[in-house]
Amino acid sequence: DGLSSGVRALTEAETTDVVVRAQRGDREAIERLVRRFLRPAYLVALSVVKAPADAEDVAQEAVAMAMQQLQTCREPSRFSAWLMTNVRNRCLNRIESQRVRQRYADSASREESAANDAERIVLREQLVAALGALSEQQREVVLLHDLESWTHPEIGAALGLSEVNCRQILSVARRALRERLTALEGAPS
Repeated sequence: DGLSSGVRALTEAETTDVVVRAQRGDREAIERLVRRFLRPAYLVALSVVKAPADAEDVAQEAVAMAMQQLQTCREPSRFSAWLMTNVRNRCLNRIESQRVRQRYADSASREESAANDAERIVLREQLVAALGALSEQQREVVLLHDLESWTHPEIGAALGLSEVNCRQILSVARRALRERLTALEGAPS
């Protein structure tokens, strides 16, 4: 799908160059931005709306709108922060306007899970529950770092945090996840 990983991170200088070229209408630069930032936008959206289908919609809408409004990004070196702020704002608008009840999986994922073995279903539900117990900021940091392999400086720049703060948030979030998963494993079904 369009949210796959594996796209090399851009340095701040590369990001600035690609954004400036994209602002001038360079299609290759626009495609590179989309390829680089669509999945991280999805992960940030997922940390807010919690439903994969909603997160995918928000991420695609936010990235598409960002490409259309690229001229409004005044600081190309801070493109990721600009985009992630746009993503979070769209998520909050979606939640408020549609009054979406927080869901952890879309119906297709639930149907697919039902066809798989019971142990995987239980593990997935436990992980989703553990992630749900984290704060929005903790989920963003965990998902960007552990699923997308963003560095602490990249996460800090995108979320407006210091590198040290990112490390602390990740450490606390991982500890909370371990504790929650350990507690859920021991709980009677």
